[in-house]
Amino acid sequence: MKNERNAFKQDIDSIKLERDALKASKIDDKEEIKRLSLLIDKLKRMMFGQKSEKLGLQIEQYELELEELHIAQGIQIPAAQAIPSIERNTPKRRPLPDHLPRDIQTHLPDQSACPDCGGDWKKLGEDISEVLEYIPSSFRVIRHVRPRFACACCDKMVQALAPSRPIARSYFGPGLISHVIISKYMDHMPIYRQCQQAAREGVELSESTVGDVIGGAHQLLRPLMDALHRYVFAATKLHADDTPIDVLAPGNGKTKQGRLWVYTRDDRPAGDISAPAVWFKYSPDRKGIHPQTHLKDYTGILQADAYAGYNPIYDSGRVIEAACWAHARRKFYDIHTTHPTATTTHVLQQIAELYRIESGIRGSPPERRQEVRQEHSRPIVESLHMWLKDQLSTLSRKSVTADAIGYAMNQWRALTRFLDDGSIEIDNNPAERALRTVALGRKNYLFLGSDAGGERAATMYSLLGTVKLNGLNPETYLRHVLSVIADYPVNRIDDLLPWNLVIST
Repeated sequence: MKNERNAFKQDIDSIKLERDALKASKIDDKEEIKRLSLLIDKLKRMMFGQKSEKLGLQIEQYELELEELHIAQGIQIPAAQAIPSIERNTPKRRPLPDHLPRDIQTHLPDQSACPDCGGDWKKLGEDISEVLEYIPSSFRVIRHVRPRFACACCDKMVQALAPSRPIARSYFGPGLISHVIISKYMDHMPIYRQCQQAAREGVELSESTVGDVIGGAHQLLRPLMDALHRYVFAATKLHADDTPIDVLAPGNGKTKQGRLWVYTRDDRPAGDISAPAVWFKYSPDRKGIHPQTHLKDYTGILQADAYAGYNPIYDSGRVIEAACWAHARRKFYDIHTTHPTATTTHVLQQIAELYRIESGIRGSPPERRQEVRQEHSRPIVESLHMWLKDQLSTLSRKSVTADAIGYAMNQWRALTRFLDDGSIEIDNNPAERALRTVALGRKNYLFLGSDAGGERAATMYSLLGTVKLNGLNPETYLRHVLSVIADYPVNRIDDLLPWNLVIST
């Protein structure tokens, strides 16, 4: 009988253990379902939802849904809580730009004299209105004529030198080359569409020829890219990021995933007057050796995400790591959009307060930024750190909120480095902004034709991104550079960088 009791007790203990294991497994399954649901919602939002991560519009949407729910349930909203109607002011029409040429057309009455008495008209005044018109761009052929002359007294002959062409033996002029490049890499128009546009104007352009011209321009601009690289990496602080880009794999008709790396020099938020610039580099994969090679001679501060490929750079001691609060915030934002909790709400509110402080000191000298951050931002950061540690102890390790907190805690030293150095930004947004044009391009031309096409794209994104940061007209700038760079002295190539060039339009 005693043996039976012991066996019965062991069976009960075994069943309890199995029950506890099933409960734990069920909890883990729920967390995994929640994590996968969050990932699906994130992907849907990336493809179809709004790109802005501001919460103000969502809050207004929640209020509207609540109001509609009250109406459906027959609940009367008190007058004090009723949402006031918003009076919409008619927007004022902006004046047309003064720098545009004016084509004046005067409209006179049909009658040359008064139809009643035959008297002459006397001008009393005039009404003027303007419309903005567009005259389509057109192709034209520039014919270079070089007469040959001979001396009437001797056999001496003379003839002007042939004007230089950007690309040898190519009939593409600098204006057409710059238009093709900007249409593809800034306006995101694939080459085949550009050829279709040209065909409507009666000009047949081959896609392969246009591709060869872009390749020739890439080779022509390489010395300028070297100068831009030297300037960017001479900074004491850089922003770095990368983005995937599909590239056609040779031989099988499929695509592989290449990578475009960007390094941004822009210290204007810290009151620096140095010209901003960006430098792109293509690689066929995302191995850490690529950024390590790009930064092998760099010494200073690197602001980037938590990609492990940067770790050997930080371990060298030459480069100081500064992390990105926008990345840390995004982890909580992704949870908040689908499963808002008190934890995500609190974190987002605290980070929003940090950004509010930053908006008040943007453009101030580093010393002033550091002083304000020490006084106002540091207490918020320290309080948030303690609060996150307390929250982490109450969460399952497999929960998505624990993942978000874990990311922030692992990066905390790098996240707080901006408090002690006024030259460091709170986030890595300068690099992310530089990559937006690549994201737009991917949606239009879908993939690059080869690794060589990736290198060309890096050159064009570097130059056009830098021109845009400096507020220049990219087509005017690129046309001028392509007109002179073929014969320009290499030891003076820095003169052609956007901030050193004065172009007469």
